[in-house]
Amino acid sequence: MDEREFGRSGQWASVVGLGTWQLGADWGHVDEKEALSVLEAAAEAGVTFFDTADVYGDGRSEETIASFLRSRPDLHVLVATKMGRRAEQLPEHYVLDNFRAWNDRSRRNLGVDRIDLVQLHCPPTPVYSSDAVYDALDALVEEERIAAYGVSVETCAEALTAIARPHVASVQIILNPFRMKPLYEVLPAARAAGVGIIARVPLASGLLSGKYTRDTVFPADDHRTYNRHGEAFDQGETFSGVDYATGVEAAAEFAALAPEGYTPAQLALRWIVEQDGVTTVIPGARSPEQARANAAAAKLPPLPGDTRTAIRELYDRRIRDQVEQRW
Repeated sequence: MDEREFGRSGQWASVVGLGTWQLGADWGHVDEKEALSVLEAAAEAGVTFFDTADVYGDGRSEETIASFLRSRPDLHVLVATKMGRRAEQLPEHYVLDNFRAWNDRSRRNLGVDRIDLVQLHCPPTPVYSSDAVYDALDALVEEERIAAYGVSVETCAEALTAIARPHVASVQIILNPFRMKPLYEVLPAARAAGVGIIARVPLASGLLSGKYTRDTVFPADDHRTYNRHGEAFDQGETFSGVDYATGVEAAAEFAALAPEGYTPAQLALRWIVEQDGVTTVIPGARSPEQARANAAAAKLPPLPGDTRTAIRELYDRRIRDQVEQRW
């Protein structure tokens, strides 16, 4: 699989990575054997970038990745984790002592002395503008606890604030055919600065797979049940912030645009990969088959121009007004 560089850090990631939120929590139960099988399938398909967080399953996702990589010392995988969401979301908690404690826990979970990439996990907005926060992150690099750092954001404004900081290696942001706003300013700014873009929620929590209907019922412990209106965390993380009924209807139209040989999910992933400035996209997977199908999107032919135009028209007509004013 092709790899792309995080310009500021010199690190490389496969254009399709693997998001591992599903392997920790909030998407229904996945047992250890299934989780390891997903990681194996992704790696065998050429994936060299795993994204996790200390809060996914309260560390379970990190520990599962560590277990898998111990069993496969032949693999080179860039592992990115996140920190900050296990604490009350107050700006004053984003200080060096806490960063060290959070980092110590993730290093233990991952079984490493130095973590490849650590991201602030969608902290309160003022955190992105704090000199002290970036000084503390620089200290973690100097102490060789982490090789590089980035941020995960909810809004384009937060992304632009972080990109302006000289040592931010990456910005993780929601980007998919139902969330196009980052194309306007964030991706151009990142390209100019050499900041990597990690595209998350690429399938709009599964909507863009075309598998769901108005009558689909998700498990009680799945965020697609309990966070539809932002009850637990930012609403934009669930179905990309799109009203479910609208999203299901728009997703059916989207699925009809898939060229021959593409699944709807692969169409969404291929659309993201082709956006200038994207370093990697991180779909999740609950089965080896899903992991392999996601990775295969990297090798599909470029999308026809009329397909790209139709995707944009659908977004403008059905989705734009719901999401752009918020994120």
